Amino acid sequence: MQTPENQPFEISLKKGKLFVFSAPSGSGKTTIVKHLLSQKELDLDFSISATSRPPRGKEQDGVDYYFLDKTVFQKHIDNGDFLEWEEVYTDHFYGTLKAEVERIWSMGKHVVFDIDVVGGLNIKAQFPENTLSVFVKPPSLDEMERRLRNRKTDSESKILERVGKAAKEIAYADDFDVVLINDSLEIAKQEAVQLVVNFSKK
Repeated sequence: MQTPENQPFEISLKKGKLFVFSAPSGSGKTTIVKHLLSQKELDLDFSISATSRPPRGKEQDGVDYYFLDKTVFQKHIDNGDFLEWEEVYTDHFYGTLKAEVERIWSMGKHVVFDIDVVGGLNIKAQFPENTLSVFVKPPSLDEMERRLRNRKTDSESKILERVGKAAKEIAYADDFDVVLINDSLEIAKQEAVQLVVNFSKK
């Protein structure tokens, strides 16, 4: 977990809430977040993370991620441009640019994150009162592995790496405000909407 220490992030928290959705790959969090974004009455906008990894499948720059090469990513680190960042896999860096949160709050909307477990906890730690952290948990590691294989976007070695990482990430579940078990996707979507509605009123 890394946060820039030389440039503290100071912005009015009155501008909106932060909804953090974290989970191991294959847990369904991205599908849930996309469903939330489709509910216009929730006034959510997606925080696009920056990453040094290449795009997968149909991912688009500026839509799914800001795809930066390692040199550019490092420059942003050095400049203190990140709210949080970490090396999730070897040479694969992920981070949340401060400017991204400022962009969304300037529109009067709440921020929703689809983010790694450690990054999600980092944001919660920095803004405890305005953040709802949700851990999306698969019914089992076997089911998660099946979902990863069905995506057909990763090699066998990458799938095994993700499954191994997931076992460690699940240990963090209790550190989140809510554990949302994605056994039935439709039910999980409904529960996620209700969580956002309830927290937005606080």
